[in-house]
Amino acid sequence: MNAPAYTRAARLPDILRERIVILDGAMGTMIQRYKLGEADYRGARFQDHAKDLKGNNELLQFTRPDVIREIHEQYLAAGADIIETNTFGATSVAQEDYGLAHVAREMNVAAARLAREACDRYSTPDKTRFAAGALGPTPRTASISPDVNDPAARNVTFDELKAAYLEQAAGLLEGGVDLFLVETIFDTLNAKAAIFALDELMEASGERLPVIISGTVTDASGRILSGQTVSAFWHSVRHARPLAVGLNCALGATLMRPYIEELAKVAGDTWISCYPNAGLPNPMSETGFDETPEITGSLVEEFAKAGFLNIAGGCCGTTPEHIAQIAQRVGKYQPRCLHEATFTSLLAA
Repeated sequence: MNAPAYTRAARLPDILRERIVILDGAMGTMIQRYKLGEADYRGARFQDHAKDLKGNNELLQFTRPDVIREIHEQYLAAGADIIETNTFGATSVAQEDYGLAHVAREMNVAAARLAREACDRYSTPDKTRFAAGALGPTPRTASISPDVNDPAARNVTFDELKAAYLEQAAGLLEGGVDLFLVETIFDTLNAKAAIFALDELMEASGERLPVIISGTVTDASGRILSGQTVSAFWHSVRHARPLAVGLNCALGATLMRPYIEELAKVAGDTWISCYPNAGLPNPMSETGFDETPEITGSLVEEFAKAGFLNIAGGCCGTTPEHIAQIAQRVGKYQPRCLHEATFTSLLAA
């Protein structure tokens, strides 16, 4: 019988003390390789749905689970310790755009089960693989007006976001994830709604899983979209006592370096994660981004060599080949040391 999620997750701190842990790469980039059409997204179940569904990648756990399973397994074969569920947009808030808010919870359960099965298949007595329930930012923001003529306007409330994240997290927990990943944060208020929802869920369920929080610096200003610097972002979410805090998306490793270095300094009692894009967008390349696996691997290796990293992976444009390069290169280096932390204190908020 498989160990419960808490028992599996309890191994993570010891692993993080021993070596740099490898996260998977881009799900969307890999899905694009399959060149799926509208019929693939609809399947039989959504054949008569009124809206176009191509591009709603979260539907694929229903209609093409073989694709999602194969992508997970490719990343695990490449050396990933942690794989993310295919749930970046699997909230009722995001699915409302497709007229599918009512299947959001089921979508998360199905995605978590696919990731869980893949992890169980690839885990060995010497190497446990972990399924991370991915909670994306949603297409609506609690801090920024959608109307340039009305700065006070909002198209979502904190309570609506919290409810959507709670539904998503409950589905992920039911499906068997080991930890939660609140990622690609461009609005810290949205992230706080997710953190609040996770805390409420874990208080009610009695099952407290670790949480990783990952923000997104959108440009050379060094700020996330809602205006916070990296340091300010950390201080606004540190009350959640995350297992790790980090940065992902928007930038490639070269442009991300000063910000991950800053985060590694200010978040001294928390592990650091980093999963950059494969450079800048390039529509002429196979993945849609500039960097080859070798280039991305060498850049992330520099982060490891400098002592910034505990968790490393890839975001947009990265593939199993990129993750294999990252795993091979960062494996030479010791993980960043914490100033002070134990797994008990991280989970005891």
